[in-house]
Amino acid sequence: MVSNHSACHNESMIDVEDALSKILSVFSTLSIRDANILEANGMVLAQDVISEINIPPLDNSAMDGYAIKHEDVNDATPKNPKTLRVVATTAAGDLPYSTLLNNESVRIMTGAPVPIGATSVIPFEDTSDNFKDKTSSDKNVLIYTNSETGKNVRKAGQDVTSGEIVLKSGTELHASHIALIASLGKAKVKVFRRPEVAILATGNEISEPGSSLNKGQIYDSNSYGIAAAVKEAGGNPSILGIAKDDFHSIEEKLNMCNKSDFVITSAGVSKGDFDIVKDVLSKNGSIEFHSVRMKPGKPLAFGMLQHNNKHIPLVGLPGNPVSALVAFEQFCRPAIRLMLGNKFSPRATIKAILDDEIRNPDGRRIYARAIVYKKNDVYHASLSGVQSSNILSAMAKANGLAICPENKSSVQPGEEVAVMMLYWPSEVF
Repeated sequence: MVSNHSACHNESMIDVEDALSKILSVFSTLSIRDANILEANGMVLAQDVISEINIPPLDNSAMDGYAIKHEDVNDATPKNPKTLRVVATTAAGDLPYSTLLNNESVRIMTGAPVPIGATSVIPFEDTSDNFKDKTSSDKNVLIYTNSETGKNVRKAGQDVTSGEIVLKSGTELHASHIALIASLGKAKVKVFRRPEVAILATGNEISEPGSSLNKGQIYDSNSYGIAAAVKEAGGNPSILGIAKDDFHSIEEKLNMCNKSDFVITSAGVSKGDFDIVKDVLSKNGSIEFHSVRMKPGKPLAFGMLQHNNKHIPLVGLPGNPVSALVAFEQFCRPAIRLMLGNKFSPRATIKAILDDEIRNPDGRRIYARAIVYKKNDVYHASLSGVQSSNILSAMAKANGLAICPENKSSVQPGEEVAVMMLYWPSEVF
């Protein structure tokens, strides 16, 4: 009888991939908005960025030195220097010196426009210049080396040419992209807006951090861990507070989500007497499934919350804090990334040698909290502590999730295991 009950119980669960597919099927890229370039950091371009200028705008010097005609110094050596007349000094931001004649030079600073007729720049250290200011046009300089056309000269448009597509739609913007856009003179870009994600904790035993803790209560870690994860994924989190374990309290809080793009709850989705998030969701929308073949994270509800004519996706995460964070990684993070305009791309997965045993007694996919490190250029994974779903400290120590597949009863020390990386500490590279 126990065996039959277990088989029936497993049949009610769906696979991780099926759950993810069902969840992602209701999400799409959000609307387009203008954002100033600093705000756009971490957002995804919704339109190609096209340059209207050349960068650099003019031929300019890559060195502090002397702009010259290379043919004037063909035979120059330290023992047989070439004497050139210094006709001007040019700094970055100046207009270029009009026209350089034979046997003339212009003292030039890095970034300054190269004079018309000049073909190369000789660095100060290859001249008699003592680095003191020389602005008089009747001075001479000794050149101790020869040169070639284009030496130490940055050509106009070398970096970017006018009309060029500099960044394509779909690019996730980071610091170097922001710098590049700023160099084009653009103050705003079109991006897909960030999703507004409402976060609700449920439970009579949950208390707000910063408050006094009554006997039998625990602090709400889920709301803050999930909110941080939403922010890391690129969403705008909004913590709704804590709902009690009664239908009216949860329904009242969920009615505050009418302007949200996505709702994430924690707890209330298992099979206990007070696990009623599923009931509230069924009355106020629809529920697709509530159990996934994974550990931790089996009790996970997904459905659509209905507000008037608006349908808002809701994922009900488990109440145990480790389960909530692991399930967020599998299902909520990809949904947020999709709304931002990113193509689906799961966390990077590596192969590592396992140091400890991972047991899998009931045919679920195990996501074991692990510390990945490198030894002799080989990745290793060591379990980060007790693997119970309430042990948040082990999750905090982990930089990856070591995976034991559903069809394996265990993974033994010394075996190779797939690890989904959560973070990449510098010492792991």
